[in-house]
Amino acid sequence: MLPITKLAGIARSGTKQNRCTSKRNYGFISACDWVQYDGLFLQIDVGVYGQQMNRCRLHVFYSGRVQGVGFRYTVKEVATGFEVTGLVRNLLDGRVELVAEGARPELEAFQQAIRDSGLGCFIRHEETHWEPAEGNLRGFQIVG
Repeated sequence: MLPITKLAGIARSGTKQNRCTSKRNYGFISACDWVQYDGLFLQIDVGVYGQQMNRCRLHVFYSGRVQGVGFRYTVKEVATGFEVTGLVRNLLDGRVELVAEGARPELEAFQQAIRDSGLGCFIRHEETHWEPAEGNLRGFQIVG
């Protein structure tokens, strides 16, 4: 791990000046848009870094009249409006399983948007579990 120091005020790179606009603490690094290492100014993407640090997994089992009504396709369409990755699939017992990863506030909004999309009337029960993100999901897919 590199020892990176947070800069205050203005960072200079050659003739370029940039203000340190984003001041966040992510545990082992205090990050701003520009950091200094061995006299060099480096730009880092704190948005992506922060999202990776705050990701979690939402695991939901939906029961009710959730198969044969376009549930999975609607969930996939709703997912396009959120910064989430995941999958949705029918289960043999008649439920639908949703697994999604992202920032918790984004996942909470995504879960509410599913209810508000017109699917809420088909959902009798939601069994929700919050878990640590595994990072093995890419895009958003309908499985099975």
